[in-house]
Parts: sequence; C-alpha cells; structure tokens
Amino acid sequence: MSKSSNIQGRIFWGLMLIVLGVLFLFDQMGRIDFGELVSRYWPAVFILIGISILIGNGFRSAGSALFFMALGTFFLLMEIEVLHRGLWHYWPVFIIAAGVWVLMRPVVSPHLSSDNKTAPELTVDELKISAVFAGVKRRIESPAFKGGKAEVVLGSLELDLTGAELAGGQAVIDLSAVLGNIELRVLRAWQVVIEGSPIFGNIEDKRRPVAAAERKGTLHVKASVVFGNIEIKD
Repeated sequence: MSKSSNIQGRIFWGLMLIVLGVLFLFDQMGRIDFGELVSRYWPAVFILIGISILIGNGFRSAGSALFFMALGTFFLLMEIEVLHRGLWHYWPVFIIAAGVWVLMRPVVSPHLSSDNKTAPELTVDELKISAVFAGVKRRIESPAFKGGKAEVVLGSLELDLTGAELAGGQAVIDLSAVLGNIELRVLRAWQVVIEGSPIFGNIEDKRRPVAAAERKGTLHVKASVVFGNIEIKD
C-alpha cells in the first residue's frame, strides 16, 4: 500500500465514521429511525468494504473488491425493490462466482496463487503476497530483505521473517487485513515501528521488550485493518 493509498483509506473511513456519528445523532434527536435505516440499507456495508479494498490496493487487483461491491449492490437493489423479489432465490450465484474466482486465480494471476503455501521458505528480497478466500503460510529467508506488501481479504496469513536479515538495517512492509487475520513473526533483536489506524479491528504488538544495545535493524510496519486483526510476535 502506497503512502497516498494509506492516506486515502484513512480519509475514506474517517468520513464514514463521521457519517455514522451523524446518523446516530439524528436518531437520538428523533429525526430518523436508525434501526429501520440499517435494516433496509445494510448491504451498503459490502459496497464500502469493496471500495476500501480498491483504495488499499491503489485501484489494482480489483477482483475481490468488485465481488464485494457486486454482492452489496445486488442485495441493496433487492432491499429497495428495484429488482424483483423472485431474484432473491438466486443469491447463491455469488457464492458460486467466488468459488470460480478461487479456482481461476492461479491461472489468471499466477503470481498471486496460494498453491505454494506448503513451501518452507522463500529467498525473496521484496515481498508480495495476496490471500483472498485462502489461508497462507510463508517463511522468508532473505539475507537482504527490503520489505514489501501483504494483503488478506476473507482469509489468513502467517508470515515468518525470523530467518531474514534487513537490507541496510531497515525495511518497510505494508500489511492489509480486510475481514481477515495476519500474524507476523520477527526477530526479537529488531526494532519494529508500527503505523496504522484500524477500523473495527485490532493491531496487536505482542513482542517482548529489547534493550536498545541489542537492536539489529528497524522494520517499519504500515498496517491497515478493516474488520480484522494484525498480530506481531517475536
């Protein structure tokens, strides 16, 4: 996730929280019925998740984002009775579409495939992992790790960097979890600087403290969480 995408995502969710607060305020003032509003327009949540994924990806790799947006749009049009209620029986088509996407991803985007999740280690200097509707495990053993990007959508990622060394003593890694979980393991001797603002999620730092004299490099973690969890351990 680029710096501009991170800023855009923060602005987007900040505005969403402001709108949510205004709706609650109007409900308290008796201007609207918040419960009725939610019961009618709840599918908009899926659309917002899709937009968030698009922003987080810098408007690239739009497959999962479009899935959420299409799902939300379908249910929303049903709720406001633009589409005939008889179509309600066909909502499992989206589940089928998700299954087709999972099967076809290795063919359409081989570099995003999670079929190699049993591989014990990767000697790459720059990380690029995407786990969509999948569980992925990676152990990185690089003598000059430069950082990279890992994203999870409706899945999980276990990322082990304890066998890597930081290039020039520094690296930057972008972690994004949307309705998913990321577990990051690092060397205890690394200083880890965390930057992030979770939305309905958590960023947990479970590392044990280490003396400044024992530190051997700095890993900058830029974390983005929406309805998920990122956990950092040593």
